[in-house]
Amino acid sequence: MTIAIEQYVVDVAGVATAVIDTGDTGSASPPVLLLHGSGPGVSAAANWRPILPALRSGRRVIAPDQLGFGGTATGEPRTFGREAWTAHALALLDALGVTEVDVIGNSMGGAIALSLAAARPARVRRIVLMGTMGVAMPLPAGLDTVWGYSPGVEAMREVIGLFAYDRGLITDDLVRMRYESSLDPAVADSWAAMFPAPRQRWVDDLALSGAELTAVHQPVLMVHGREDRVVPWRSSSEALVDLLPDCRLHVIGGCGHWTMIEKTAEFLAVVDPFLSA
Repeated sequence: MTIAIEQYVVDVAGVATAVIDTGDTGSASPPVLLLHGSGPGVSAAANWRPILPALRSGRRVIAPDQLGFGGTATGEPRTFGREAWTAHALALLDALGVTEVDVIGNSMGGAIALSLAAARPARVRRIVLMGTMGVAMPLPAGLDTVWGYSPGVEAMREVIGLFAYDRGLITDDLVRMRYESSLDPAVADSWAAMFPAPRQRWVDDLALSGAELTAVHQPVLMVHGREDRVVPWRSSSEALVDLLPDCRLHVIGGCGHWTMIEKTAEFLAVVDPFLSA
């Protein structure tokens, strides 16, 4: 199923922020906040398109382009990192008048989901983490390659090859679309400033402390591809199992970093009941 995805711009603490805001605004369930990852050329629409039809059925879904990405990128000098992305997400909820959300975070977005829960626990009900960061670990080689991307068609093909286990997903059209998105001057300038080498420091910046993680009281569902080469599950989700008080982990074989794209039906089959509880 495909749907038209419309974005509009919200002033979020002085930052013009591109947001998808769709679904049932009258639902008794809290809205779902979707936080994308940090791949080059990413946007909320590109990240979440396969699961938006299901998620927006019966509840409101809010999916911003995070600070420095997609339609929110300005190219202006700016400090990025966990603190900035967390503050931006909280300010977005304030701007929309939303008091409580469930959060689904992908990769870097998973770290920000945990950071939101740590910073403002009353505003987060349940958390879904996909191929997540947010815990101390060595910089994975795949992530180093992703963050080291310089615009080029073949460079983008290499990045997408790291994201996807299913080689059939690595089409010329997808590579070209993501490559062209990365060429936008505001996006390119923001990207160049975001993850300069040495890159272990950016993994460290996104990692919550052990004390922060053990204080996250919300129920957490982690979904991770067994063949994830960008954020290997044994480096992140397996470590989080020992730290998060109320968590469960679903590992999917034959799947890379894009669980919601490669295994859409299975992803929704575990996420829908969890969010409906």
